[in-house]
Amino acid sequence: MIVYLVLVIVTIPILIGYTWLVIATFSHRTEGLLPKNVDGNIGGWTLQNWDFVTNPHIWQMTLNSFIIAISMVIGVGSTSSLAGYALSRMNFIGRRGFLSMTIVLHAFPSVTLLISIFFVLRFIAKIPGIGLVLGYNTAGGIALVMISLDLPLGIWLMKGFFDNVSWDTEQSALIDGASRLRVWWEIILPQIKPGLAALAVFTFLTGWSAYLVPATFTIGTQMANLPIYLNQLQGDTALTNWNIVAAVGLFQLVPVLIFFVFTQKLLLNIYSGGVKGGV
Repeated sequence: MIVYLVLVIVTIPILIGYTWLVIATFSHRTEGLLPKNVDGNIGGWTLQNWDFVTNPHIWQMTLNSFIIAISMVIGVGSTSSLAGYALSRMNFIGRRGFLSMTIVLHAFPSVTLLISIFFVLRFIAKIPGIGLVLGYNTAGGIALVMISLDLPLGIWLMKGFFDNVSWDTEQSALIDGASRLRVWWEIILPQIKPGLAALAVFTFLTGWSAYLVPATFTIGTQMANLPIYLNQLQGDTALTNWNIVAAVGLFQLVPVLIFFVFTQKLLLNIYSGGVKGGV
């Protein structure tokens, strides 16, 4: 009973925050949870806060956010599953040190790497062809950086899932002449689909809400994403229209809610399988 009471107490402020977000989105202004019109009377419902959806730039920013997020899902998922399988199934010199270094790399804050990342992206930008896609001030370059920053955690999580897969079926396939790659693709991956799905959710949300890296390595609005646009609405000198901020925030929140609805159970597999396994 006490546990449920604590959960209710903790949940109420969160629910109030989301309630305010929805009310503020469709009102001129708010006082607490009460919508007010321009005269200060209760009411004042409006759709003017959603006028930003008619701006072509918002859809370009949304596309950039999707490019970064989807690229992270594919890049982190594929690389982490291959590396995690190798670390789980194969013994090689430096394996334990590599695992330790993986965790150390993930511990580095992104802000400490910004200068070195800048020079790497500028170098890539000078490579003919590749620089146009993966260089400085490109969505591909931002995705490349975000993938690199998320790989350490992805590799560690996937190794944990592979550690929980039985050797029996895999050994039988290897004895019958199947290659390691075929065993990984046809036998092992189908057994860790919850882990792949959970990792995909985490990487998508990381890419979708990315701000620091895109804000640092993009110029202008052509390559900006939704978090950058949301930050631009909060001026240093002009008054901030928090109702418009709420509308853009709710617009950005929609994919997150969709992922939450369809992947709640898959996310729980991170705790039941993804953090287990030996070294």
